[in-house]
Amino acid sequence: MDKFKNYINGKWVDAVSGKTFKNINPANHEDIIGEFAYSEKADVDNAVAAAKEAYKKWRLVPAPKRGDIIRKAGDIFARRKKEIAKIMTREMGKPTFETEGDIQEAIDTAYYAASETRRLFGYNAPSELENKMNLSFRVPIGVVGVITAWNFPIAVPSWKILPAIAAGNTVVYKPSKETPHSGVVFAEVMEEAGLPPGVFNVLTGVGSMGNMIVEHPDVKVIGFTGSTDIGCKIGEICGRLNKRVSLEMGGKNAQIIMDDANLELAIEGALWGAFGTTGQRCTATSRLIVHKDVYEQVVQLLKERAEKLRLGDGLKEGTDVGPVIHDKALEGIHNYVLKALEEGGRLICGGERATEGELAKGSFYKPTIIADVEPHHTIFKEEIFGPVLAVTKAESLDHAIELQNNCDYGLSSSIYTRNVNHAFKAIRDIEAGITYINAPTIGAEAHMPFGGIKGTGNGHREGGWTVFDIFTEWKTVYVDYSDRLQRAQIDNY
Repeated sequence: MDKFKNYINGKWVDAVSGKTFKNINPANHEDIIGEFAYSEKADVDNAVAAAKEAYKKWRLVPAPKRGDIIRKAGDIFARRKKEIAKIMTREMGKPTFETEGDIQEAIDTAYYAASETRRLFGYNAPSELENKMNLSFRVPIGVVGVITAWNFPIAVPSWKILPAIAAGNTVVYKPSKETPHSGVVFAEVMEEAGLPPGVFNVLTGVGSMGNMIVEHPDVKVIGFTGSTDIGCKIGEICGRLNKRVSLEMGGKNAQIIMDDANLELAIEGALWGAFGTTGQRCTATSRLIVHKDVYEQVVQLLKERAEKLRLGDGLKEGTDVGPVIHDKALEGIHNYVLKALEEGGRLICGGERATEGELAKGSFYKPTIIADVEPHHTIFKEEIFGPVLAVTKAESLDHAIELQNNCDYGLSSSIYTRNVNHAFKAIRDIEAGITYINAPTIGAEAHMPFGGIKGTGNGHREGGWTVFDIFTEWKTVYVDYSDRLQRAQIDNY
């Protein structure tokens, strides 16, 4: 069995305790991927100390030179794309065409972050006094703790790690306990790219180790992606410690299909949004809100298409939908389905674990569609994080938007319509950080802001130049060359 180590201060090291944990392929529970370091407080202390020391020099490296290393990391990800995709698929299940897209997001982010090292713009403004110059610019903050989920084990970390490093910070990264191998691979890439020791450190382990990173006094910023429950707890801790924190949490995203929509396109988008990554995305299409005049037609088309989706091992050619991450998740998904049926939902397809042939070895749940879902139903309100699509009837555009907004989350949204007036009204009135017109709720691009409102996050946006608002501080400088005392706000008038 392969054994994998932590990456601290440029070295591969065992956990101080010597303890390990196993990682299992969700598509085949007989396939043990390897043993990984079970990190505890001593390991966190070592990693943070290394990052703190490395920060002293790294912050002084000219930003474009930092960008050169980030660009090399992008090149390495590109060169190893197919290899890493297979590692990711074996570890978390989604088909390789999806994991290759996951890595492409990291490649795009690397190239974008590298380019921004020549555009970490501040600004200047005229002084109200004579012979005085006003300047402001961005500066790094220090050690950044990054904690991410398992569903996008390369892409999502890249959104945080690469901009943080590009801005001059150092990083201690905890990947999900479900995808430690991807975290190790990330360290391999950064090491090969030439990152100095201590700038990037990876610790594998369970959730409690993440709390140690959050609470560590020398960690100045936390970047988190995961569940809303855990994110809110992290936010509470960071609030108490006066620590900057970016929270990217859950979603309950809706796609609206109007009566004037291209139905073929809308169905295609709904299926991809609902069942891509086996529905295990914060941006997944979990709710489908359909105009009454095309409701039954849409439901029938969904059934026909969903039943043709091929469930299987993501490493095998032809697989459309992979496993869910583990049996505990599968049980939770099934309980949501049972609850939906108890509350009055109509099962269109799926609704059970898949146990045919090789599927019996893994955590497979059939793509599930439940129609006639009402706003008060549990399945309408709560994040399921699995291959389940709830379909609800809308009387009008206004009613559809009302249904869309009747939610504690506000990450992604979508509307299919050929009416430009409907499209722009949806853009204006939908309560979400992201809105797609005639496209599914998934498909973020690296150079655009990503994030949501309500229970989805705390207002920060990853992606694009906005991510640097998380990982930099503003410094304002006044240069007075008048050779006399000038008192601002007093001597003006």
